[in-house]
Amino acid sequence: MPNTNTAYRRVLLKLSGESFCAPGGAGIDAHELALIAGEIKSAVETGAEVAVVVGGGNIIRGAALASVGHIPRATADHMGMLGTLINGLALKEMLGTLGLPARCMTAIEINAVAEPFIRGRAIRHLEKGNVVVLAAGTGNPFFTTDTCAALRATELECEIVLKATKVDGVYSSDPKSNPDATRYQRLTFSEAIAKRLAVMDMTALAMCQEQNLPVLVFDFKKSGNIRRVIEGEDIGTLISNE
Repeated sequence: MPNTNTAYRRVLLKLSGESFCAPGGAGIDAHELALIAGEIKSAVETGAEVAVVVGGGNIIRGAALASVGHIPRATADHMGMLGTLINGLALKEMLGTLGLPARCMTAIEINAVAEPFIRGRAIRHLEKGNVVVLAAGTGNPFFTTDTCAALRATELECEIVLKATKVDGVYSSDPKSNPDATRYQRLTFSEAIAKRLAVMDMTALAMCQEQNLPVLVFDFKKSGNIRRVIEGEDIGTLISNE
């Protein structure tokens, strides 16, 4: 039987599109995909319910594409949403390969490949032990997948947003370029917004602040970290109203 003595009953895991490709690469790398799926499976084995919002930066970045002209931002953002669907389908199938039931739900209706996001249906999937992979962002242009994570976590009554990154928390500045950068163990939303720290976009942070929804930024590349977070280990940087 899975362990149910977890710190969180239901969580929202936010994965960037870059998580799906090799460092400096693009597209979907089979090794990275298997790593992500394995970490999620380990987390689900704790007994927690897991929803996953995926980004699409490894496929296409709508804002960057629009910035060079020719393609309107709204169209470019919709292209980016389709990129997240590619990642979502890949993750859903890899989870299935590992024996973990999963559903891919999309904010843009594409009935031939994924079921539409319906809040009640997504909650029922979670209650049955399925991982719910959420693709196509909010379905609206000009909103990031970070904002989607805040929105979906609120809708699905998740207890925390787990922001998976390749660094072990939030720093005062970029630790790669500044060796004197310091890592925060705790932050309030007000501090993160005032300091304009590179955590999530401001819309997402403000929504989490308003909904009293904590955000944990952590290094998911370290084996077992998603599970450790769910079990209550003190890792990464916790951002909350307190």
